[in-house]
Amino acid sequence: MKLATILLLVAWAQAQNEYPEWIYGTFPDDFEWGFATAAYQIEGGWNADGKGENIWDRFTHADVSPIYDGSSGDVACDSYNKYQVDVQLIKNMGADYYRFSVGWSRVLPTGTVAGGVNEAGIQYYNNLINDLMANDIEPMITMYHWDLPQGLQDVDGWQNETIVNEFEAYANLLYTRFGDRVKRWITFNEAYVVCVLGHSDGVHAPGIKEPATAAYKCAHNILKSHGRAYRLYERSYKNVQKGFVGITIDSGWYEPLDPDNALDVAAAERTRQFKHGWYAFPIFKGDGDYPPVMKEIIRRKSTEDGLTVSRLPEFTEAEKAMINGSADFLGFNHYTTELVEHVERRDRSWHGDQDTNTSQDKKWPASASEWLKHVPWGFRRLLVWIKNTYGDPLVYVTENGFSDTDAVGLNDEGRVTYYREYINEMLKAVTIDKCNVKSYTAWSLMDNFEWARGYSERFGIHWVNFTHPDRPRIPKKSAGELKKIFADNGFPGGASTVVVSLFSYIFVLVGLLYVRLL
Repeated sequence: MKLATILLLVAWAQAQNEYPEWIYGTFPDDFEWGFATAAYQIEGGWNADGKGENIWDRFTHADVSPIYDGSSGDVACDSYNKYQVDVQLIKNMGADYYRFSVGWSRVLPTGTVAGGVNEAGIQYYNNLINDLMANDIEPMITMYHWDLPQGLQDVDGWQNETIVNEFEAYANLLYTRFGDRVKRWITFNEAYVVCVLGHSDGVHAPGIKEPATAAYKCAHNILKSHGRAYRLYERSYKNVQKGFVGITIDSGWYEPLDPDNALDVAAAERTRQFKHGWYAFPIFKGDGDYPPVMKEIIRRKSTEDGLTVSRLPEFTEAEKAMINGSADFLGFNHYTTELVEHVERRDRSWHGDQDTNTSQDKKWPASASEWLKHVPWGFRRLLVWIKNTYGDPLVYVTENGFSDTDAVGLNDEGRVTYYREYINEMLKAVTIDKCNVKSYTAWSLMDNFEWARGYSERFGIHWVNFTHPDRPRIPKKSAGELKKIFADNGFPGGASTVVVSLFSYIFVLVGLLYVRLL
């Protein structure tokens, strides 16, 4: 009886140390804070000064709009003309860096170097970079945030292997023109969205609905493009420019619906590997290839369908060597958590190949986005999973944020709570779990064009009036909250984790004394 009581007391104390509901403390001194945006979502100027058409221009200009509110990014936040206003917003927030993307068709109107460089587009990004640096804000560039030049899509885009050469040439242009000042590069943002939502589900540009194979072809060429761009920098620019190249991979946390059901536990891990591992395993696991579970399942299902080769393409040994280790850091986007159960499925798609169903607990607080629930504990669990799965890579959190509607206005309490609780979970991952996370990027600096949802969902910490020609930006309550967190480098004051730990063990000692007196 006494031994059981002692063990329970020790377990309670350990749980209080490892899984506190809230901790006070700060991040390491070299931790950095920033904001993120994407070119198509904020710039506008869709055909200004020689910019070429991209797939989102074509997609949103369809006779029957595929966008929820019938809108487009033709003007958006008008950052093409108001970038200096944006820089001052970032400076006022006390951010260390700004993650933005280059519009491929703004600098290469046809998508190819052979088709000519648009110097007006180059000048726009030079002006933005220079203004950031003049205000002590580091530029972090994403090369591809979903806006492929339409000229490349006309020849099958990411499903055509020739795009690998074109992406390498595009990357070379960026390194050449901006690499003297830009030291952190992200090749791709959320390739999962590009390939599944754009090429399987068809709800994003270019609107392709070929679920069995198109997403896998798309991902295959994106990974090769990433590898080529990384090796180019490593070979030709790194020694002189002293920069770093990585990739941003998104994932939710996938929790087994029934943690006591071995099939659900395996299904949750399978989903993590199909989602995050699809791109991260080839780069970070050491062999340059897809997760074994993906290869086995898709090969088996392909054979069942009478196919002689797997629907999941194969890399050559040279391609594996090129992709393996092709990142100086892992960019990581995270928003929410899902529950996973094992279900045998017959549909042939990225979704169906996993043999899973996903859901969310109705008790989890909702956002304006159907898919985004407020589940902060999933953030920490996923950061720990990344550490354990990929050997503790250097991680930059490159997106995290919360959506609401225009009706919420400036008093965005939901976003305030979301940021506080998610960042606190990240603090636990860094200080308790020793995850190698070195930066946090809030999504987003301001309300913008939210892809298929148009302007019906807002993610910004600055409210934008999209009906006013000047597109004024007004800070929300969340802007003040993030500004304080950035300035404080976390949550100083109060009971630190050390105090919590000390209290826990004092509790055990008192409990032991009590047990002895029984």
